Amino acid sequence: MFYTYVLLCDNGSYYKGFTNKLEHRYQQHLNGNGAKHTARHKPVKIAYYETFKTEEQAVAREKYFKSGSGREWLKKRIEELA
Repeated sequence: MFYTYVLLCDNGSYYKGFTNKLEHRYQQHLNGNGAKHTARHKPVKIAYYETFKTEEQAVAREKYFKSGSGREWLKKRIEELA
């Protein structure tokens, strides 16, 4: 199983990524070893995630989340879940 995930960071920004081990990857971000952005802006929570059968699907979804229309879609979806 692969995951595309969105982290809410302590400065209000969102970090988007993909992995096959969501909890492990989140722990890496919390420890400052996940990405430059999350090392500077600590994750507060996993704001959203989706599961996929293949890495290719997860990567494509991450790419969409980073696009203009994907950012807008995510903003609305996260607000709906709050």
